[in-house]
Amino acid sequence: MNEKTAVAKESQAKKNEAVMIPPVDVYEDSTGITLYADLPGVTKDDLMMQVDADSLTIEGEMKLEVPDNIDVTHAEVSMPRYRRVFTLSKELDIDKIAAEFKQGVLKLRIPKAEHAQPRKIRISVE
Repeated sequence: MNEKTAVAKESQAKKNEAVMIPPVDVYEDSTGITLYADLPGVTKDDLMMQVDADSLTIEGEMKLEVPDNIDVTHAEVSMPRYRRVFTLSKELDIDKIAAEFKQGVLKLRIPKAEHAQPRKIRISVE
């Protein structure tokens, strides 16, 4: 098995594992879209975003640390990973994505491409 095959198998294994789907709000205006993703418990170091062609992937892993002297008798969060995949419109300029991560909320701003922006048309007077 070569390195490329190993990476492909690891990537496929990650896609098949159980994950939580984070809630995301999407707002659109005339200049682009803004996404707000709730990722409680995830740190900046454990957050990954990737754009591949027309696909945006957001992944994060939370660290659930339980003190050694405590036995967990009930846990509602059994999947410490988040993953959400979006298909992006060709009207969006993926080279200009801006991201902020603050207090467990990821904010992504994706502007529309120049050709998709609204523009005024000048009318000449004859």
